[in-house]
Amino acid sequence: MKDKLESILSNAMTQIEASAELDKLNDIRVAFLGKKGELTSVLKSMKDVAPEERPKVGQLVNEARNRIETKLEEKKAVFERKIREEKMKAEVIDVTLPGRKMEIGHRHPNTIALEEVEKIFIGMGYEVVEGPEVEYDYYNFEALNIPENHPAKDEQDTFYINDKIVLRTQTSSVQVHVMEEGKLPIRMISPGRVFRSDDVDATHSPSFHQIEGLVIDKNVTFADLKGTLEQFAKQLFGEETKVKFRPHHFPFTEPSAEMDVTCFKCGGKGCRFCKGEGWIEILGCGMVHPHVFEMSGINPEEYTGFAFGVGLERIALLKYEIDDMRLLYENDKRFLSQF
Repeated sequence: MKDKLESILSNAMTQIEASAELDKLNDIRVAFLGKKGELTSVLKSMKDVAPEERPKVGQLVNEARNRIETKLEEKKAVFERKIREEKMKAEVIDVTLPGRKMEIGHRHPNTIALEEVEKIFIGMGYEVVEGPEVEYDYYNFEALNIPENHPAKDEQDTFYINDKIVLRTQTSSVQVHVMEEGKLPIRMISPGRVFRSDDVDATHSPSFHQIEGLVIDKNVTFADLKGTLEQFAKQLFGEETKVKFRPHHFPFTEPSAEMDVTCFKCGGKGCRFCKGEGWIEILGCGMVHPHVFEMSGINPEEYTGFAFGVGLERIALLKYEIDDMRLLYENDKRFLSQF
């Protein structure tokens, strides 16, 4: 048995040493160590060995197996090193060549405009609050004094998930959540994405962004609203900017107004950009309706407040003189790289 094992071992070593490629090693491994290999056959014939000789024979078989496996691994390492060296010779890198220039991304115009608006209001002592884009009908409409039969609740204008859940049409719903917490006074802006069932054109999109603000405290007046928004306009568009307020109607504010700013292109003289009017409508605003306070558990006899809302895309379009809203969403690098 010992002579047979030495013969198997010698034969295996000779074949391993003579092998010229990596695949051949696997064939040798199967021939000697596989289920039908020569060493495995010796183990299967152990039943024919005298009981007192079996431990010794078993030890000899294991030693032969270990020597064959060790030799196979050594030869495999030689082949792998040779393959790696040949590959490195074929892939010579000229370190003197200039490297590939990394393309650096740009902040989106919307992001730039949002950060600027947030910076202005944070400087006035406001906090930035975000909320869910999928909202209950109650918070999106009813708590904001928009009744059941209001046109804004029509399916032609609002995306309904079911009878009680919608994709929010305004970020004012975030303000209702904050009011219900009852932590007064409140000074906040709520930026975020909103959804309306609009066709896509140069000035409309079914998905866009709004920034809505809310201030609630004792003795807040319309003069506070005007002063705040005038300061906001001057910081955003320049100190020479003038503002004017036109009466308007919103269900959740009373009185309500729209605010115009002097055209920053012509200084109010009239040009193509402002369609010859000298003024550009920028946002809607007003004093919070007493019924909105009552629905959120705030006493309108003790507290007053104002709210305002501005479209983020509108700010970006005006500030960077972009004439088509669709450019903001087409991901055209030629356009975005300008910012």
